[in-house]
Amino acid sequence: MAANIGIPAKHLQSLATMLNTLLADEYVLYTKTRNYHWNVRGPQFMDLHKFFEGQYEELAEIIDQVAERNRSLGHFAVGTMKQYLNLTRLTEDDKATNSKQMLQNLLNDHETIARVLRNDLVAASEKHKDAGTGDFLTGLLEQHEKMAWFLRSYLE
Repeated sequence: MAANIGIPAKHLQSLATMLNTLLADEYVLYTKTRNYHWNVRGPQFMDLHKFFEGQYEELAEIIDQVAERNRSLGHFAVGTMKQYLNLTRLTEDDKATNSKQMLQNLLNDHETIARVLRNDLVAASEKHKDAGTGDFLTGLLEQHEKMAWFLRSYLE
């Protein structure tokens, strides 16, 4: 059943595409963060192991919220690795072996998502007339900026 929430169907479809691409980015970042949690080593092992765990737990919540936002607009959320890898703007990493590179990779990804969210929230609010999704994306932007700040702090 189509959502009758005051947003034209063509705008809802565009929003669904936007959210599914974001969902793919979030899932790839989640997987990368979890990988680093498992494989970090060195003098900061325990601190980074716990830090990465906190970050992937926060990303798991974000993933659920993005998927549910898409469902609330009447569209299905993508949910397979194949779909995520086809849609994401991020890259997987199987080469980082030191904690500094892991931290830098995660920082780059959070900053990429923050830049994308800045554009998407304007498009959602202005082009698609969906203040709810614009507000939702603003909240996610704040979370990614904070997570990036924490990562940046380890690298200074």
